Amino acid sequence: MKKALRIIGMLLVVLVGLAAAAVVYLRYTFPNVDAAPVITIKKTPELIERGAYLAHHVAVCIDCHSTRDFSRFAGPVIPGTEGKGGDVFDHSMGFPGVFYARNITPDKETGIGNWTDGEVYRAFTTGVSRNGDPLFPVMPYKSYASMTTDDAYAIIAYIRSLDPIKHKVPQSKPDFPMNLILRTIPSGKPNPTDVRALDDELVRGKYLVTIAACAECHTPQEKGAPIEGKYLAGGFEFKFPNGAVLRSANITPDKQTGIGSWTEEAFVQRFKNYEAPEATATKLAPDAFNTIMPWPMYAGMEEADLKAIYKYLMSVESSTNKVERYTPPTAVASK
Repeated sequence: MKKALRIIGMLLVVLVGLAAAAVVYLRYTFPNVDAAPVITIKKTPELIERGAYLAHHVAVCIDCHSTRDFSRFAGPVIPGTEGKGGDVFDHSMGFPGVFYARNITPDKETGIGNWTDGEVYRAFTTGVSRNGDPLFPVMPYKSYASMTTDDAYAIIAYIRSLDPIKHKVPQSKPDFPMNLILRTIPSGKPNPTDVRALDDELVRGKYLVTIAACAECHTPQEKGAPIEGKYLAGGFEFKFPNGAVLRSANITPDKQTGIGSWTEEAFVQRFKNYEAPEATATKLAPDAFNTIMPWPMYAGMEEADLKAIYKYLMSVESSTNKVERYTPPTAVASK
């Protein structure tokens, strides 16, 4: 009996040692990405203007890195909070931990004023922070990795032009074992799209859908991975604090459950309906239908870009997937 206990004890010691070694290995070997590039971006007015367009209306960086007013439809950004960070993604939304969108204004104490241009570029294209820590992929850096170099530089030029806002955002806290798994997610290096390829409308449409990270919300997932064969088929769930559940729409060309019956004009107009501030000015009742889709931001996209997106969406594989878009809090509570 004593011999058996000694053997069990030895095995436990070995297992603890192996586990400790694995933790050390993950901690000091990953993330496996290149050092931040040494770049200095010329912040020209033209580049800043392009960056503002992308950050507000395409890649919508300002969406998560600002404060949104969800007492109004689609949660328009509250003026004066652009870039201050603080948006929270936690357990109530199904995340394995508590993750915060950081302050990306040029404030040197609480923002990214001390970051180099290369460190900013590496962060949003490979998912590694200035200090080498991995970023949770709620920021779609794998999508941003394909951004043209000019567009990536334009976004950096724009966020450098934001007014500094002193706002300290808490550190994100991934749960175990996500805190270890997270270190292995960032990999490789940016793979910028050749800007010359964007002369083709279909290619540009795919590019815009990619850097807008449409698939992040419109493709259903299982255990954190996209479900094969359901690209852009909708059904991804978002839970509101009041208990309501929103599900993303099917945006494949399926005529019954997707947008296959939509005309190009109807598609463009669906976005442009929210371009005027008054479209989202009315306060909503606490249990009224709402959405996290930042319609006011996407509404500012140029019509040519929206048409390119429409053309690309009509080219993807059709997927039949009827989505119950919204379950009100009263219905959730009764289940």
